Amino acid sequence: MKLNTREWGGGDRVALLVHGIMSDSRTWRRVGPALAERGYRVIAVDLRGHGASGRGEYTPALYADDLVETLPQGAELAIGHSLGGLTLSRAVDRLRPRRAVYSDPAFRFVRPGQGFDPAVFVQFAAQATHDTVAAVNPRWEEADVQVELETLAVWDSATALALSGLVDEATLPDKPVVPSLVQLAGPSFLIGPEDAETLRERGFEVRTVAGAGHTIHRDDFDGFITSLEGWI
Repeated sequence: MKLNTREWGGGDRVALLVHGIMSDSRTWRRVGPALAERGYRVIAVDLRGHGASGRGEYTPALYADDLVETLPQGAELAIGHSLGGLTLSRAVDRLRPRRAVYSDPAFRFVRPGQGFDPAVFVQFAAQATHDTVAAVNPRWEEADVQVELETLAVWDSATALALSGLVDEATLPDKPVVPSLVQLAGPSFLIGPEDAETLRERGFEVRTVAGAGHTIHRDDFDGFITSLEGWI
């Protein structure tokens, strides 16, 4: 499926951005311009079931195939957040960016021993108001709260329900296909200390943005950018 995209900048270097579940390319409203200022042409996608992209069946393999169909190969940089991190990890061998950043990635949908109920996502989206979004994300700027409400309004909740049958399949990548950074929230509810150490042993660089919530680039934008030193 060809995905809807959003672009910033016109530099010689290309950066790819892949958002997480319930979001879309608008989540990168500060990251896109910041990378453009650093000389990148930035391309952000709306994953299937999100934003202005089409709907259909939802699996990690299909998400990854969509990236390959939509995005250029050989980009300088690719960043995937949460579900976007998982998706990027399944497409990186075909996209072949020079560097990959996995921002609090959903390599596992939950940490071992934790329960997972996708209906929580669906219920939250259905009942979301300005006040509930702001309460859950107290460090977000007002513009991010508004973007979240707009993206939830066009999100297909079936993308969350489809995850319930995939929990047992979710595993950590065996090795980085390209030089790769795993950027973690502090603490991360997806990648615990043992998983972080396993990723280091497998060749990933791992950095934590202390105190940041899951959506690091909206919870602590300055910390997000600082933690990417040497990668962007």
